[in-house]
Amino acid sequence: MSILPKKNELGFYEIRLESIGGLGANLAGKMLAEAGVFGLGLNASNFASYGSEKKGSPVKSFIRFCDPETEIRVHSPIEEPHVIGIFHEALYKMVDVASGLGPDGILLVNSTRSFDEIRADLNIKYGTLATVDALGIAVEEKTKVNTAMLGALFRVCDFLDPEAMKNVIKRTFEKKYPHLVEPNIRTFERGYHSVQFKTYEMEEDASGLGFSRPLPQLGFKTQELGGVLIAQANSIEKDLSGSRQGFLPKFVKEECIHCAACDTACPDYCFVWKEGEDKRGRKQMFLQGIDYQYCKGCLKCVEACPTTALSDLRETIGYADSHQVKHTFPLVTGGLS
Repeated sequence: MSILPKKNELGFYEIRLESIGGLGANLAGKMLAEAGVFGLGLNASNFASYGSEKKGSPVKSFIRFCDPETEIRVHSPIEEPHVIGIFHEALYKMVDVASGLGPDGILLVNSTRSFDEIRADLNIKYGTLATVDALGIAVEEKTKVNTAMLGALFRVCDFLDPEAMKNVIKRTFEKKYPHLVEPNIRTFERGYHSVQFKTYEMEEDASGLGFSRPLPQLGFKTQELGGVLIAQANSIEKDLSGSRQGFLPKFVKEECIHCAACDTACPDYCFVWKEGEDKRGRKQMFLQGIDYQYCKGCLKCVEACPTTALSDLRETIGYADSHQVKHTFPLVTGGLS
């Protein structure tokens, strides 16, 4: 008898992890598959998909389980998973993270917000939402988000054996990083016991969200002659806020001495300045705030600040929008003569 609760038409139970580079979703997918193989004797496969600038850019990790007598001959990305794990909830700004989830699927989100808020943001009408404060657990245990998310995923996928995962954690860390074994096991256990669930009943004619594959804007029929790119390169309109891993710099204007140490350390042109005069009537640039659209949350500015004007703050949805000070970019006209 199969221990898998559900299977698709090919006989697979499929999981897709949505994350950004640096949160450990790739390793989490590998460990999850390994636990299914060594703990339950299942067949499993895992691989990840990410771009060239891996850290801070969207990452997907795919896990397939099947019964021992079934061979895995499919190695394509998972488009209609049974479970989706979202490591970073701000990803919905850049990626359709819930794409392909069926009406009876489970969506696990690393978040402290209410179920209804998450449901509205991700446009989920029915199915089961699960939440866990993976970042909070990781910060307290001084580990990473991926181990807390693994604990939560084992609670969601209740056919998996948590003890098998603990053995995988030991094998992964005990040789090179033995001091990380116990903190990661505690993180896993806290993630497992901290999950909360809410099910939204589906209607009789309910259907899944449907998977949408992003297509290139230019092809062999629409590309300019010679492959010329007619749009100039720029990043003014690009929102990099989804690259933050849960923290951002908090700015207190009253404590700032306008020394520009933060601006010197910042790699992403996040600080907004305005020309003015000091008490002696000399012209000087004064720091107005942070343009969080371009902030990746590296916190180098906090380390560089000689005062208490900048400090690290755990990000909450809406904070950056309400405290953002935007750049005013000059309009460049004319051309080369």
